[in-house]
Amino acid sequence: MSDVETLKAEIKKLSAKAINAKMNLHDLSEELPVNWTQIMSVAQAAHDAFAALEAARASLKARETA
Repeated sequence: MSDVETLKAEIKKLSAKAINAKMNLHDLSEELPVNWTQIMSVAQAAHDAFAALEAARASLKARETA
């Protein structure tokens, strides 16, 4: 498998992880004020997931245009 194909597969996994993190954040927001102490950890997980996804997409774009 080429580097680009491997990166595309990784992006697919990261996208699923980011969507899951987004849903966790959404679910938490609907339950507030219950579990309000989890806001920072759930938000950090969503932030990290989307940051990793964005970095992978930027890497793919750079490889495809190179």
